[in-house]
Amino acid sequence: MQIVFEYHDVSTSKRLEQLAKEKLDKLGAKYDMVIRADVFFKEENTTSDETGKICNIRLSLPGPRLFAEASHDDFESSIAESVNDLERQLRKRKEKMKDY
Repeated sequence: MQIVFEYHDVSTSKRLEQLAKEKLDKLGAKYDMVIRADVFFKEENTTSDETGKICNIRLSLPGPRLFAEASHDDFESSIAESVNDLERQLRKRKEKMKDY
């Protein structure tokens, strides 16, 4: 699986890339239909202390693309929530594929 990282208003971080890569590699091993992942890190000004660090992940695979977004007070939590959302979507997609 190819993984592409993009940063918007955030400085690049090898640590964040490594964390996201580890989690996405696990997904890729479990669901071999995933071709590519685009990971976007954004920071936005919010009045809440619990949000503002946003992680968007878009997965390319046969059929419609899958997308997840999470906003927390740190990027690690945002990555974890986005990957969990994508895993749920992949599980549903795989179940539908088995029915046919």
